[in-house]
Amino acid sequence: MSVVVGKRTEENARQVVHEFYERTDGRIVNLMTSDEYPAYATAIAERYADPGGGVPEWLAYATVHKTRVKNRVVKVSARVVFGTLLAVAAALLWSAVSRLVNTVFVERSHGTDRQRNARKTRKTYRFSKDWGAHEAMTYFTLYSANWCWPVRTLRKPIGPKRYRQRTPAMAAGLADHIWSLEEWLLFPSNRRYKLPRWSPE
Repeated sequence: MSVVVGKRTEENARQVVHEFYERTDGRIVNLMTSDEYPAYATAIAERYADPGGGVPEWLAYATVHKTRVKNRVVKVSARVVFGTLLAVAAALLWSAVSRLVNTVFVERSHGTDRQRNARKTRKTYRFSKDWGAHEAMTYFTLYSANWCWPVRTLRKPIGPKRYRQRTPAMAAGLADHIWSLEEWLLFPSNRRYKLPRWSPE
């Protein structure tokens, strides 16, 4: 997941797509999803354009459409933007985590951010007075949550009523243990250092 701090603008939408492309080394992704903010479709089409400037056939991108009545969501449906309905259905069938087009993961991330970062709590006086501090706290909250806090739904059974707790980083194969805050804060972060290779369980 990319972390872009700031207002929802076309420029920031392009930044999110760019970071996602870089983090995945531009490889083929089975399915991309988002809400219906139109800047995402534009940014995806630009970033993943084939040599002729068109959208590649393999690209599957769908959005979540929410139908509201009196400002309440009464229906949620999916709309295919790029690719085919068959490609989207195949990607969902292959997925181990969801059978529906949704934005649950980014919304869960936003929920974690608001819960753990007092600067973003709704209706609060704990607002940031300095943009740099606000951005730094956003990175601290989300990255430490991925490495230092186990998630109940990610735990793995190891016996009758016994589980191995796991963080999102462990589930993704990026760590083999739950990091302490001290360990995470003191870990070298310059680009010359590379994590040792680790094989998932």
